[in-house]
Amino acid sequence: MSASLNAARRARELAALAEGEPVDVVVVGGGITGAGVALDAASRGLSVALLERRDLAHGTSRWSSKLVHGGLRYLQQGQFGIAWESASERALLMRVIAPHLVRPLPYLIPWSAAVSRLSAAKITFGVQIVGDAMRVAARTPRGALPAPRRVSGHEARRLAPVLPEDGLRGALLAWDGQLEDDARLVVAVARTAAAHGARIVTYAPVTALREGGVDAEDALTGERFGVRARHVIVAAGVWTSALAPEVRLRPSRGSHLLVPAARLGHPRAAVNAPVPGERSRWVLASPRSDGLVAIGLTDVPADGPPADEPRPSAAEEAELLALASAALGRTLTPGDVAGRYAGLRPLLAGEGDAATADLSRRHAVLQQDGRVVVVGGKLTTYRRMAQDAVDRITDRPCRTRSLPLVGAGPAPAGAPPALVRRYGAEAAVVAAAGDTAPLAPGVPACAAELAWAAAHELALTPSDALDRRTRLGLVPEWRAAGAAALDEGTAHAMHRA
Repeated sequence: MSASLNAARRARELAALAEGEPVDVVVVGGGITGAGVALDAASRGLSVALLERRDLAHGTSRWSSKLVHGGLRYLQQGQFGIAWESASERALLMRVIAPHLVRPLPYLIPWSAAVSRLSAAKITFGVQIVGDAMRVAARTPRGALPAPRRVSGHEARRLAPVLPEDGLRGALLAWDGQLEDDARLVVAVARTAAAHGARIVTYAPVTALREGGVDAEDALTGERFGVRARHVIVAAGVWTSALAPEVRLRPSRGSHLLVPAARLGHPRAAVNAPVPGERSRWVLASPRSDGLVAIGLTDVPADGPPADEPRPSAAEEAELLALASAALGRTLTPGDVAGRYAGLRPLLAGEGDAATADLSRRHAVLQQDGRVVVVGGKLTTYRRMAQDAVDRITDRPCRTRSLPLVGAGPAPAGAPPALVRRYGAEAAVVAAAGDTAPLAPGVPACAAELAWAAAHELALTPSDALDRRTRLGLVPEWRAAGAAALDEGTAHAMHRA
C-alpha cells in the first residue's frame, strides 16, 4: 500500500472502521510508541487501526532532547540493562531504520574546576570503556560513532568556543546519535505502518475501552463510532491513566531553552556537563541544524492533569540559564532565549518519594482485562517497546529490526541539502511539491514542505503543518512567517480542527 497519508485517506479508513469492519488490533495513541506498535503489528501481517486524539506526535514525542543516545546517565546510575538496550536500539536506528534522520553528534564533557579528578576518572571509565564496549557489541561502526578520547582545553574550545579557559583541564570528546527531528521520526514510523496496511486516524479520541474493541469520536465532525478489534494496545503516554486507571504514573517535566548558535560562538560539538552536587543530572547544550542550540534538561515532578502544551516554569528557565552560564562560560539571560519547550515523561511510579530523576526509564508492558498497556521507556527504545507489546498478542516474528522507514536510502542527487536532512530519499519529491526557497530569511522551512505535509503526511490543520511537520512553532517569529506563507490551496487541503 501507499505510505501517503492525507485527509481523503483518513476519511475512507475512518468510515470503514465506523461501519464495523474489524481489525486484529487497535492502537490507542499516535506518539512514537503508538506509531511503533502500529508498524510492528502491521509488518507482522496483522490488521491495525491507530487512533490518536489529536495529531501525530502531538504530545511528549515532539518535546524530546532530539537525541538517540547510548545511555550515559544510566551507566552513571549503574543501570546497565537500560544502557545496553539504548545502545542496541541506537545502532539499529543509525544503521538500518532511520539513517537519514539520525547522525553522529560529537559532545564534550569538560573537566572544569567544578569536576573533581575522581569524578572525571569515573565518567571517563563509564564512557570510554563501558559505553564504547556497548557500542562495539551493538555493532555500531566507528565511522558512525568514533572512539571517545581525551582532548586538550585548546581543542575543546575549538569545538565549543565559549568554554571558559580558566580552570579547564581538558575534556572528554565522545559521540552519540542526534535526531534531526523527533516529530518527523514519528511521522515516518506512522507512514511506514500505513504502507504495511495500518489505518492511521488522527483527531479520533478514544472515549472508552470495552470488550471487543473501543469507543471513539471523530473530533472533526463530533460523530461517535466504535471499532471492533480482537486486541487493544494502549500507548497513550502520560494520558494512559484516563483509560487504564490501574496504571500508576508519576510524570516528570523536562524543559529546554533554544538559544541562537551565534550567541555561543557557533559550537560544532555539544557540551554535556555534570551538574555540581547532583548524582544523575547533566546540563546539555546541543547545536541543531536550524541555527539554534538546545539547552536542557530539567527533571521535576509534573503534578496535576497532563497539559497538552506543557511549558517550562520561570524557576526551571532560571535554573537552566544559570547552569548553562556556569558550564559554558557565557552569561545567558532570558533575552537570549529564542524559544522554549517542555515535555512530560510517562514514568512509572516508584516506591516512596524518590525524585523523578531517580525513577527508572525502563518501559513496562502490562496486561489486564483483555488489553495491553505499554508505558515508561524513552524515544530511543521505542522499537523495542513496540516489539514487547505486540509479542503479547501474537507469536508471529517481529520484523522491525531490519525494516527501514520511509525516507531511508540514498539521497537523490541535486536535492536541496536541507530537505535531504529532513526527508532523506524523498527529498526530491518533496522539492517538487512547491517552492524550495526559505519562507523568510532565517526561517528553516519552505512552501514545498507545507504542501507535502498536507498531501502526504496527514497534516489536517495549519498547526499540524507548522508545529509538528516543520517545527516552525518552536520559535514564535518562525511560526508567524509560516502561517503567513500557507497558501490558499494548501490551507484548503486541510481540515481545520
